[in-house]
Amino acid sequence: MQLPYFCSMQKIQFYQEVFLEYLKEFKVEKQPQSLYEPVNYILNLGGKRLRPVLTLMTTEIFDCDYKKALNAALSVEVFHNFSLIHDDIMDDAPLRRGKETVHEKWDINTGILSGDAMLIMAYQLFENYEGNTFQFLAKLFSKTALEVCEGQQYDVDFETRDDVTIEEYLKMIEYKTAVLVGAAMKMGAIIANTSESNQDKIYEFGKNLGIAFQLQDDYLDAFGDPNTFGKQVGGDIIENKKTYLYLKALEFSNAEDQLQLEHLFGINPSDSTQKIEITKQLFVSSGSAEATQIEIKNYTKKAFSMLESLSISEEKKSLLKEFGEQLMNRNV
Repeated sequence: MQLPYFCSMQKIQFYQEVFLEYLKEFKVEKQPQSLYEPVNYILNLGGKRLRPVLTLMTTEIFDCDYKKALNAALSVEVFHNFSLIHDDIMDDAPLRRGKETVHEKWDINTGILSGDAMLIMAYQLFENYEGNTFQFLAKLFSKTALEVCEGQQYDVDFETRDDVTIEEYLKMIEYKTAVLVGAAMKMGAIIANTSESNQDKIYEFGKNLGIAFQLQDDYLDAFGDPNTFGKQVGGDIIENKKTYLYLKALEFSNAEDQLQLEHLFGINPSDSTQKIEITKQLFVSSGSAEATQIEIKNYTKKAFSMLESLSISEEKKSLLKEFGEQLMNRNV
């Protein structure tokens, strides 16, 4: 089923449906059930399936049948969900996509072990590819998986540090979130056997879009519509997370406002309403909110600049650009 390239939302929906069908077939019916049941549980909790969709889409962008990329797309999704199980344990999070987290539904030991099994299963899926394709996919996957761990560790370290720089924060979100978006796209390019130059450029496109997406997530956490955001608005403020908004507000504020902001991020009141409101006011008055929106645009522009020299048709470049614009124009 081929769809014209101009209808990007239909195309994305098509890939989502195809991927969900493939995911259903992946249901793990093995023993011990107590190891594999949590795997099936987290993989079926929903989500946008953005990363596997990008793998399928990129494969077709480079003139290869998207079906060849289904195992790589599944690997990306299995890995992503493995990281969520372990992140939830580290954050002691009770809910994931509105449902009980794995370690809450079962226990911490089950969460650790089932997560470990998923990491190995993600690697196993590359065994469906031959020779060089297998080698290139596994090499990229290993590099990305290690960077995601480094990003998570930076995030943990930042919780107890008062001297986090903007540069360090951007590196953290690049590793924790954006490299997996870049890798998901590069995998499609590897399977399509396109040039190394195309592979590198599509990786940079995905990575920069991933940074823009995470910065926008930070922004919407404070200023999103509570009815459509899908998460608690102000969650990062309640958890005292040193996001781009917070770091920029510190940089731009006068001494008095800096002290107030640092004080707010050192307390955990039972009712956070006032803390959220004052913090948001400081984000706006300092110019941090505007600076964050400018940075989101900068990274989106950076991503789009990678498309210019890609050796694909203008029509396909437009599809990727349209996809990026839709991703960045969300208000939720």
